Amino acid sequence: MEKIKDTLQSVMQDLVRKKGGVLGEDPESWLRKVLTKRELGHIKLQYFRKGILGILVDSSVWLYSLNLKKEDLLRKLKKCSGQIREIRLTIGEIR
Repeated sequence: MEKIKDTLQSVMQDLVRKKGGVLGEDPESWLRKVLTKRELGHIKLQYFRKGILGILVDSSVWLYSLNLKKEDLLRKLKKCSGQIREIRLTIGEIR
């Protein structure tokens, strides 16, 4: 039986994708364009609301590394979509 947490997370991700509009123009595709495969293995999209992109990072080492690149990452993401105003990185569980 699926956990409620996993079900809610799945539903929320589907809503985020649908809100993105054009196919392939969702926050996950933006992240795939600007991050390396190695970086993508250590993050998970948490939310995208009101121009704020919330990203879970699996360890403090990767949180620090991505925080160093945050301004460059934000600039690249803005090229993908003008909707992004801010990035919030937090440590969390990645599955």
